[in-house]
Amino acid sequence: MTVLEVLFPEGRDVAGWAERHGRGETPGLWPYGLDGLRALDPDARIAELAKPTRFEAARARLLPGRRPKLGSAATAEVGITWDENTGRLMALTRPHERMYTGVIWVTDLVARGRDTGRMREILREMDGLWVISRGQLEPLRDFVGDDGPPIAYFRFGVDADFFPYRPYPTQPLVVSVGGDRDRDAATLFAALEQVHESVPEARIVVQTTSTLTAPRGVETVAHLSHRELADLYAEASVVAIATGQNLHASGMTVSLEAMATGRPVVMTRTPGIEDYVDHGSTGLLVPVGDAEALSEGVVRLLGDPRLAEAYGRAGRAEVEEWGTTRAMVERMGAFLGLTEDAR
Repeated sequence: MTVLEVLFPEGRDVAGWAERHGRGETPGLWPYGLDGLRALDPDARIAELAKPTRFEAARARLLPGRRPKLGSAATAEVGITWDENTGRLMALTRPHERMYTGVIWVTDLVARGRDTGRMREILREMDGLWVISRGQLEPLRDFVGDDGPPIAYFRFGVDADFFPYRPYPTQPLVVSVGGDRDRDAATLFAALEQVHESVPEARIVVQTTSTLTAPRGVETVAHLSHRELADLYAEASVVAIATGQNLHASGMTVSLEAMATGRPVVMTRTPGIEDYVDHGSTGLLVPVGDAEALSEGVVRLLGDPRLAEAYGRAGRAEVEEWGTTRAMVERMGAFLGLTEDAR
């Protein structure tokens, strides 16, 4: 029987995540809902990876492609990681007979002419790669080569029970969440300044790590727990997301969480994001860096609660159809060869 090991970096604190889940504070027993893989492999387990020692890093450079012997008790047969940085840790410190990883950041690094170190070699050593943005497929294939490992695409999913549908609110509230490296705080703040001027009665709350000064009328918070986030979505009228140009569909997690709650999304259109937000059905997509268009979309939905509620209901239906963690792990399991669909 295949034994599957799901690996996270040591700082992810998977034990703490599980404890918080037991208290109803986090979605999923494991990050990203990957505990759902246990429905396909009851023996699937989780582990944390420490940073490689100097010896391990040097050995990897001298002996690339190192794999454990069949039947090794040190590792499971199949190891998977969510992103390529953790995949590198797996390859260096805990190699498996078969190894798979998601890829998030490297395609944008290549597109921007940034150094990727030995990442191409690491990814070529994998038995399979996956992405959650269609915009990454061709760039990733170009990066690893036609003779590289197979690459799968499937959409991300969220815990639709942790983020349940909530009735549309009566008080106007605009919410924006997220602080990853591709968020565009300057465009977001410029847009929300215009929203405040057009709809001064609307409350505006932004969770961000940006050091930019928020405009008048915009409240900022540095951090929200998953529970606080779910409660904030429930109060929101519109969820706004601004990103720079990127290939990995930055903001798709927030968009799905908002849609699961029944809230319309106004966000930047980047490659692959159309697979998450259906323009004119579950939300509105605007050009990169266009603060005016972002503002106009938010103001339009604030001024038409019936349309906003309809978008929100459509968004919830989309999440239930294809955007849950259960649907995601089923597609992942097929790619990993854990279900008959992959054979």
